[in-house]
Amino acid sequence: MSTKTVINIKADKAVKKQAQHIAGRLGVPLSSIINSFLKQFIRTEEVTFSTASKMTPELEAIISEIERDRKVGKNISGPFTVEGAIAHLSSL
Repeated sequence: MSTKTVINIKADKAVKKQAQHIAGRLGVPLSSIINSFLKQFIRTEEVTFSTASKMTPELEAIISEIERDRKVGKNISGPFTVEGAIAHLSSL
């Protein structure tokens, strides 16, 4: 049986509240999430910071529709010169 200890950290109040909310939605205590991150840090001896946002399901659907259209040549215009693009936009 492992011995438990308390770690006091300073976190932005809004960040803590958001993290607790998401952990609650997942049905996992925030302490379990933090312990998981600490265990991964010990295992890999790496810290990863990412600013890349995850796409929303709505954005994924829009991009999928655009890809389908592109593959069949639907809703495609151009390529244009600057003058051609202005003329095309003016005609819409």
